[in-house]
Amino acid sequence: MTGTPPNGAMGGGGPLSGLRVVEFVGIGPGPHCAMLFSDLGADVIRIDREGGNGWPNPVVDRGRATLALNLRSEAGVARCLEIVDHADVVIEGFRPGTMERLGLGPDVLLARNPRLIFARITGWGQTGPLAKAAGHDLNYIALTGALAAMGRPGEPAMPPLNLVGDFGGGSMLLAFGTMAALWERERSGKGQVVDAAMVDGVSSLMSMFAGQGPAGRISMERESNMLGGAAPFYRCYLCADGKEIAIGPIEPHFYAQLLARIGAPSELLDRQHDVSRWPEDCELLAKIFAARTSDEWCALMEGSDACFAPVVPLSEAPLHPHLAERAVYVSHGGVKQVAPVPRFSRTPGAIQPKRDGEAVAADWRLR
Repeated sequence: MTGTPPNGAMGGGGPLSGLRVVEFVGIGPGPHCAMLFSDLGADVIRIDREGGNGWPNPVVDRGRATLALNLRSEAGVARCLEIVDHADVVIEGFRPGTMERLGLGPDVLLARNPRLIFARITGWGQTGPLAKAAGHDLNYIALTGALAAMGRPGEPAMPPLNLVGDFGGGSMLLAFGTMAALWERERSGKGQVVDAAMVDGVSSLMSMFAGQGPAGRISMERESNMLGGAAPFYRCYLCADGKEIAIGPIEPHFYAQLLARIGAPSELLDRQHDVSRWPEDCELLAKIFAARTSDEWCALMEGSDACFAPVVPLSEAPLHPHLAERAVYVSHGGVKQVAPVPRFSRTPGAIQPKRDGEAVAADWRLR
């Protein structure tokens, strides 16, 4: 089988079927990681607080069983301990020391359930001078060198949504670390603590730039960063209708195709990596692209090797023919939302139905 079927909107199964996850309610990367696990078949019980996390999200919160417990009460902690006794994974994203103060720290939980993977996600990490300081995605990526490279010269750095810290360096690192710990448990039979920090994850994401910089391949200076928008062949341009297109023909043969298709002077290819000419070449291409609408450029270049794509708003993304044919989005609960990822040939994931937390906890005790 060379292809993989799209993952479904509803159902059970999935490659993580049988995995039991307890998620302590939070915001950002923790809920996203729990969504990934649920979509691939894991049983996820969210330990909620009265009123939720303050950021209700019908997409990220999908596929959970929830239990509202008062963790400041003895009864709430005792009930939580009973549930975690039957779990494979705990996900928590509080400040360091919070779980310990509640009587739910890793020493307590692992003593009761030695096979437990205690997965922690924070911005700064469990240790270090800033460990207990407040922060958000923007602060974490600022410290790693990532934010400094983003934006235009002479202007403040531009926040890239909260994709880089919370999710790229956060939930994805948490999911990877948790699965690595589960794999190791298959051999040792023992659980452990996973300390996933966004500053660690983003620093890892910056590895390519850290390696290419000394080699002179990529500059991290905004005025000469090939991948940061300074290069005329790797940036976005406005069209006649006010919409944007993105071009990225880094390789010379791809750039040559782009220039030929849009009728640009061929000498741009000869000076492709002459950084001193980039500003004027950007202006030249900007004038060319501003002469036609986004639809006209799509008709001319989409699907070619010119490394082209329209800049599509999120609300319109599900309608793009490529995403539509791949069923990247599905309808669930009356909301158009991304299907489970990645895809599997034998055990596809699926958005799980909402379940009663007490019923799932009772099922865990019986299994």
